[in-house]
Amino acid sequence: MQLRPLGRSGLQVSPLAFGGNVFGWTVDEALSFRLLDAWVDAGFNFVDTADVYSIWVPGHVGGESETLIGKWLQQSGKRNRIVLATKLGKPMGEGKKGLSPAYVRAAVEASLKRLKTDHIDLYQSHDDDADTPLLETSQAFAELIKAGKVRAIGASNFTAPRLAEALDVAEKNGLPRYESLQPLYNLYDRAVYEDALEPLCKERGVGVINFYALAAGFLTGKYRSAADAEKSARGATTTKKYLNARGLRILDALDKAAKPLGATPGQVALAWQIARPSVTAPIASATSIQQLNELVAAAELKLDAATIAALDTASAETAQA
Repeated sequence: MQLRPLGRSGLQVSPLAFGGNVFGWTVDEALSFRLLDAWVDAGFNFVDTADVYSIWVPGHVGGESETLIGKWLQQSGKRNRIVLATKLGKPMGEGKKGLSPAYVRAAVEASLKRLKTDHIDLYQSHDDDADTPLLETSQAFAELIKAGKVRAIGASNFTAPRLAEALDVAEKNGLPRYESLQPLYNLYDRAVYEDALEPLCKERGVGVINFYALAAGFLTGKYRSAADAEKSARGATTTKKYLNARGLRILDALDKAAKPLGATPGQVALAWQIARPSVTAPIASATSIQQLNELVAAAELKLDAATIAALDTASAETAQA
């Protein structure tokens, strides 16, 4: 498999990242292990999670995903075969949030313990923290990199101005900079990334590992009517946001592109992102081996220029229904 450079970090990653939010939530331990084994055996090496996964589940306290990945790493012995990414900063309980130096130091130790590893390949700020000076956060991350606990750092959910400022602060002070950005981006959610974040990332050589690559499942074609909202726990939210004239136009274009390729709409939606020069590796999840195999096939799918142009037109935010 052709690996891709992640920013200027020196890390080489597969063209898709496995989203670990499902581990310990919609996927139990046994299936989590099977999915991770299958992912690596298929030639992929990139796994993304966060300390906060899956605190939203009743009875969970956060750290469930990292804990399962840690158990898998310990049992499988495959630590050297993956690029392991996790995140910090979202609320994990009283006083446990943000990017203050003290919390960065505490959070990394907690993640390392759960992950049963001595280093994190990509450690990401899950949210911006306006209450902590960017310089202080950069200095804290520099300490972790110097100590060998982290190889590279990234940002998630940052605006273009704040990402640019963070990059400037790091470079001005000779400190490690954010080498990746994790933004919301897919065929439906295009404007925020393409208008300001994409030009910045291209100019500064920042890798992009976008989340919600399948628009919470909408781009698979799973939700085509209001009645389809009952198909999953997040179906009501997904259909409310995406099931409209533009969303249906995008699904129609995906259907037309997929048919001659013998592919699914979801695979085409991912291939469209993988083909975009600014995108390093979209993040997608799977809750079954069948879904994982579909992701594997999506990474091998090549779209011609005419197909990409048709999808661009159908998904343009200013297009007419």
